[in-house]
Amino acid sequence: MIAMGQGITGHSLLDVIILGIVEGVTEFLPVSSTGHLILASRLLGFDPDAWKLFNVVIQLGAILAIVVLYWRTFATVIAGLVRGDRLSWRFVRNVLLAFVPAAVIGLALHKQIEALLGHAEVVAVALIVGGVAILIIERIARKQTLHGVAELPARTAVQIGFVQCLAMIPGVSRSGATIMGALAMGVERRTAAEFSFFLAIPTMLGATVLELVKNRALLNAGEVHDIAIGFVVAFVVAVVVVRAFVAVISRYGFAPFAWYRIVVGAAALVWIYAG
Repeated sequence: MIAMGQGITGHSLLDVIILGIVEGVTEFLPVSSTGHLILASRLLGFDPDAWKLFNVVIQLGAILAIVVLYWRTFATVIAGLVRGDRLSWRFVRNVLLAFVPAAVIGLALHKQIEALLGHAEVVAVALIVGGVAILIIERIARKQTLHGVAELPARTAVQIGFVQCLAMIPGVSRSGATIMGALAMGVERRTAAEFSFFLAIPTMLGATVLELVKNRALLNAGEVHDIAIGFVVAFVVAVVVVRAFVAVISRYGFAPFAWYRIVVGAAALVWIYAG
């Protein structure tokens, strides 16, 4: 690639922008943003360990897109909390209950999870298996009777939180796991997707803080600069993608993303073992 300024490990600014686009496009789709970043890093010839912190932190750019797109929802919830509104408190309760399993298991298995992040083979297999799982769940999911994040029973929120933990395997997809888990439990499609969006905020914020604290001594001005650029790119792209995603699933369901996962996973396996 033509250099446009040097970045984290001597790669170009264009490389940083590409990864920001990959993150923004894939974070909220059920296709695994972490998996795509790992595959993209390997395709571009990056050292995955050198870019691990970058790949985690720029996810906050995509998370900020949810805060911006759903600011009215958050404003309503905050105002409701002040008034003591029952639905607002249930909204917050459900998001926090779903977050707890990932926080506990993520801290307990942090080293094991990190060890998987450099394995593109794991990503490829997980993409295929996840795609097949989406097709099966869409076909057998029980009748969708639960509407609205605040209307979910506490038990359902906790169960979705445990399903989210499957995404600690790179390539599984955090959004895919939570959305499919919610559908299997009778949650309506749009609500399942939006609950996944809201749950991403504490989950990814926690993961980012952990990585920053762990690697704070390694940060330098150049890396901070590249992370900032990736953050902004991921934010802008995610704003566009989230709007389109909700429209697509409302009309076509999740099958298009399942087939995409299967094709990309199969192609990745061919590329890895033929290379």
